[in-house]
Amino acid sequence: MKKNFRIIVLLWSLACATGYAQQDPQYSQYMFNTLAINPAYAGSRDVLNLTLLYRNQWNGIGGAPRTATLAADMPILNEKVGIGGLIYTDYIGADKNTGVYFTYAQRIRLTNAGTLSLGGTIGGSYYAADLTSIDLIDNKYDQAFSTNVNKVLPNLGLGVYYATDKWYAGASMPRLYNNNLYKNNTLKINAEQARHYFLMAGFVKRLHPILVVKPSFMFKAASGAPLLLDLNLNFWFYDKLSLGVSYRTLDAVVGLLEFSPFQGFKVGYAYDYTTTSLSNSITKGSHEIMIRYEFATSNASILTPRYF
Repeated sequence: MKKNFRIIVLLWSLACATGYAQQDPQYSQYMFNTLAINPAYAGSRDVLNLTLLYRNQWNGIGGAPRTATLAADMPILNEKVGIGGLIYTDYIGADKNTGVYFTYAQRIRLTNAGTLSLGGTIGGSYYAADLTSIDLIDNKYDQAFSTNVNKVLPNLGLGVYYATDKWYAGASMPRLYNNNLYKNNTLKINAEQARHYFLMAGFVKRLHPILVVKPSFMFKAASGAPLLLDLNLNFWFYDKLSLGVSYRTLDAVVGLLEFSPFQGFKVGYAYDYTTTSLSNSITKGSHEIMIRYEFATSNASILTPRYF
């Protein structure tokens, strides 16, 4: 079953590439890992910020997606500029994609309460598909699995982000170029990277001295793929503990937990309950762990809790 599923997953990933479906790594805790989606977010937390995230999707199924991300960003030049970097590794079946990107954001104070940020990212990834390692059914020869793929994929990304103390909104396109991944004229296979578009927004509202509510959403779009929507609702208690739930269309219901034991340090966990035909009788769901640490300095300190 697991051996056969590896082949299914690989074929699915190639089909997604050919059809311009969703390719970029998926994050349930996108609201805590925004730099991975929008380069304009760099420097928005006003301190040096490190975020580590690991996602194990469709736990229990061989060849299922696994993603690790390390992001760092900080403001410079009197908080007029944000800089950052992102390292990630994404596995699915026999595919491995490892990327490094550097971000720059120009931050413009429009009012006393809000800042507009225009950002860009530059870098690339190393894509490797170990197709010859796949155990084919009945060991039959298949030309599509006869040659491995190894490619360096340079790219650029753009984003815009506006935030006040009470709400935020952003739009981004993290990958601008449609790099070729795999091409076979005989089999008429042409797999390319697809542009992905993200639109997000959210706000915070204090309902009680100990309780804050934070709704948010994110649209995800790629050419040839269904429009996906993440709806999220988080409740913060004593500015230390957050409990939340998300619904991702055509995919999953997500439970979220975030805990801040001391100032500047946060740990988060997300569990995805699959709602598709894959069902939780086949997979044990998806797990995601996030760790964030913010370094306060003599010139920039965390005076109040930051919710985004």
